[in-house]
Amino acid sequence: MSTYIIADLHLSEDEPAITAGFIHFIQQQAIHADSLYILGDFFNYWIGDDDDTPLHQQVAQALKQLTAQGIPCYFIHGNRDFLIGKRYAEQCGMTILPQETLLEIDNKRILILHGDTLCIDDAAYQNYRKKVHTPWIQRLFLTLPLFIRRRIAQKMRQNSQYASSMKSESIMDVNPQAVISTLQKYQADWMIHGHTHRPAVHPVSIGDKQCYRGVLGAWHHEGSAFIINEQGIELIFFPF
Repeated sequence: MSTYIIADLHLSEDEPAITAGFIHFIQQQAIHADSLYILGDFFNYWIGDDDDTPLHQQVAQALKQLTAQGIPCYFIHGNRDFLIGKRYAEQCGMTILPQETLLEIDNKRILILHGDTLCIDDAAYQNYRKKVHTPWIQRLFLTLPLFIRRRIAQKMRQNSQYASSMKSESIMDVNPQAVISTLQKYQADWMIHGHTHRPAVHPVSIGDKQCYRGVLGAWHHEGSAFIINEQGIELIFFPF
């Protein structure tokens, strides 16, 4: 049996092929797993658990069917869907985890996180992140009518795309020292994250210890996942 870790699906009504690919993944691969972890940016944006769209219902139903088979599903917020709350998590049958969570699987200490907190060279993004994670701002936003929240989310997405186009690739990637410091904090052997959309496995040397950083890809044209089992940790890709 295996543990599956995925991230950055960016599910939306505009990309039905990705949703279909996710449903297929649940029914054909995750159904055979020990557990499933979703490391954020599951949806392209999230404006509140009361936004009960057909897409959200479809995804919740698929995850509920999975967890009903005794396969637990865990979720870590991303920068797009940090407002997913207990109500939707319960609909899915999934458990929301802290933004940094340490797993111990097959004698390996594996730290999982979305990954945006490692991109500390992008000061503008980190300032934005601090603001939108302020509890009173979130509570105020959630009191607004759905149509206003949707307009705000679309405008913020447009602004984000423009800001990203003006930044260098290196600024938007993780900071190497932040990676080392976080691995040391948890005494982890592995770190697995998403966010940067640069799938790879990177060796990280910390003194005499060899650690690894695994990066998940975004589900643009194919799916990606890390599989953890007695054979080791592997990054895989698969068609929708």
